[in-house]
Formats: sequence, structure tokens, C-alpha cells
Amino acid sequence: MNIQWDAEKYTADFSFVHQYGSGVAELIDGERGAKVLDLGCGNGALSKALRDRGYVVTGLDASKELLEIARTNYPDIPFIQGDATDFSLPEPVDVVFSNAVLHWIDREWQGALLRCVYRALRDRGQFVFEMGGCGNNRLIHAALAEAFARRGYPYQMPFYFPTIGEYAGLLEAAGFQVRCAVLFDRPTELKGEAGMEDWIRMFVKTPFSIIEGEAERAELIRQAAERLRGALYKNGRWYADYVRLRMKAVKA
Repeated sequence: MNIQWDAEKYTADFSFVHQYGSGVAELIDGERGAKVLDLGCGNGALSKALRDRGYVVTGLDASKELLEIARTNYPDIPFIQGDATDFSLPEPVDVVFSNAVLHWIDREWQGALLRCVYRALRDRGQFVFEMGGCGNNRLIHAALAEAFARRGYPYQMPFYFPTIGEYAGLLEAAGFQVRCAVLFDRPTELKGEAGMEDWIRMFVKTPFSIIEGEAERAELIRQAAERLRGALYKNGRWYADYVRLRMKAVKA
């Protein structure tokens, strides 16, 4: 994953990402003082929420832009710039927590990520996470693929959205015991009349790398949004068709 984030807009207009992540933290079985790595901490909002629960938190993210905001807003939490598929910690932690990050990493790199997480945990340590699951944003990506095809462009799916069975197998192959797994629909309200177009611009970047002109990119996004209006625009509000995979695994 190598994404250039508009960190200020992400923080201002897409706060639902960390707000929904608070529910994922309920799966953590840890006492106050437990050491937690927030893997893919972004702007640090969930790192702060974890610290407020009494955990000793360190955040790790690849984005320099998001980490600048995290360090400014939460100077008392240590934040590390690093790659989720290639990191190590000076000492093991009790919990590795991750929200809305793992689906950004290609399937071929998931094994490397899980090996890093496994090494980062103490024995019986917990890996608690949520990511996009099978069917996530199916309507949005279908509309984008259709808009691309009309202009003769291939649409490269930029995310990895596994089933429960697929990801459980990867966890077990890495040495984990799966304790909890659920795949569920979570339609998510977007902000403003241009919510769908803004969402596409923020989160769907890789497919547009083959299109040079900004005007053509904007038209593709507009066409996709209009195609989605009948299904995802309800009572004056846009919604993204999220499907989430939430899991908890223990280092065996």
C-alpha cells in the first residue's frame, strides 16, 4: 500500500472510519496497562480511544501525512512510521489492534503481515481487527468498472476483501487460533450531497493512475455516482455499501 492521503479532509469528512472502530475494540480482553499496538493507526483517533480505555498504546502507520496529525493531536502517544508487512517491535505487546487497514494490502502480502503481527505478540497475545470483507462496496466498484469500460479502460480492483473461511485459513497458517469471526453488512452514511464522489476520490486511487486528465477522472467519478444514485442515495443522503469482516485470533 502506497497511498498519498489528503490527511486533513480524511480527518474532517471521514471520521466514521475510527468511530466504527470503537466497536472492534470491544473484542479486546485486556486489563488496564496492557500493551497495545494500533496497526495502521492513521490520524491517531483510535489510538487515543484505546489509551482512554487504560491501555498503553503505540501507533504504527505508513502515512507521513496522517502521522503528522496524530503526533500533533496526541503528543503523549508514541507513533512510528512503518510498513505493516515489514515491521518489528523492541518488545512484544499484549494486543495488536487494526481497523480498516488490512484490505489495503494485496493478498500476496497478507502472509508477511501476519508473520509480523505474530512476532509482535507475546504468547497468547491477541490480534483483534476489522477489515473489508467479501462483498464490500460491491455496488460502488461495479459502477466504477462499468464507467471505466465505457471509455475502454480496465478497472483494477484495488482492495482485498476475503471471506471468513479464507482469512481464517491465513491466520491458522501463520500460527493463530481463531476465536471470533463475523461478516456483516454495514451501510455507512457519507457526508454531504457530493458524498459518493468525495468517497471515491478519497479511497479509490489506484485504478485512476492510468488516466492522465483530471477532467476525465472527474467525469468517470460523476458517471459512477449517477449510476449508484438509485441504490445508494436514500432520503437525501448517500450511503456506501460496506461489508465488514471482524475477527479475533490468539497467538498459539
